[in-house]
Amino acid sequence: MDANDFLAIVETNPVIVEILNRAVDLELPDWYLTAGGLFQTVWNHQAGRDPQTGIRDYDFFYFDDSDLSYEGEDAVISRAAALFADMPVDVEVRNEARVHLWYEEHFGSPLRPFLSSEDAIDHFVATTCCFGVRGDPDGARHVYAPHGFDDLEAGIVRPNPRLPMRHVYESKAARWTTEWPALTVLPWE
Repeated sequence: MDANDFLAIVETNPVIVEILNRAVDLELPDWYLTAGGLFQTVWNHQAGRDPQTGIRDYDFFYFDDSDLSYEGEDAVISRAAALFADMPVDVEVRNEARVHLWYEEHFGSPLRPFLSSEDAIDHFVATTCCFGVRGDPDGARHVYAPHGFDDLEAGIVRPNPRLPMRHVYESKAARWTTEWPALTVLPWE
């Protein structure tokens, strides 16, 4: 599997295509559709299932360090909610420039500020989650895959040493193997 194969598979999910097509209208800096909506679409494809099966939400990152206020992020979330309002899914929008401000309270561990949306993607709890796709106004798609596609293609879930949160990894892996039982989950070391 390469970036073109990955895109061909994720674009079988009409929700992904619609989010990517509309997202350009938000005119946000450094944005990506990322995480579960992408890699879980691939798992569904491999299992011969509907591309949307088991996907709880679609994560949408942007990076704007010029406004770290809750109000600034909330205004973007409201704009995105209006843009995606007719879609029957939850599109979870977050400014990755401000995650460090609330992360410790929510997850119990401090987190250094991210430097970009790609830096945030690099810090997902499993390397299998580390994917992002964004589009240009001309329709071109760009894939970010810092760990490549081998584990995704093989159905391997691997802990990410960049975010040492064993309990989060094990909780997510347990849910994933319930939904996609053919996955191989590597243990936390």
